[in-house]
Amino acid sequence: MNRQPLQLELYSKPGCHLCDELRALCERLSDEFFLQVTEINIETDPVLEERYGQDIPVLFIDGRKAVKFRTAEAELRRKLRRRLLSRRLFGC
Repeated sequence: MNRQPLQLELYSKPGCHLCDELRALCERLSDEFFLQVTEINIETDPVLEERYGQDIPVLFIDGRKAVKFRTAEAELRRKLRRRLLSRRLFGC
């Protein structure tokens, strides 16, 4: 079975404590889930900085916005499981 990792994109910037918390949560859950986490520093792109500004961190799961600011570990775990189920059921 060719299992693809869940693609997580974390929009953040240096010095953001909420970003640090969400990054650490993703790292903890990567032991439980097959994740590929890409962190994007919004300060490196004026378009991203304009779009997200102070609204970080933002986490996308497989291209869909899943978290803004913070979330509980149980809630993110639920969203990851739901995405895996959707992939199995609908192949997307």
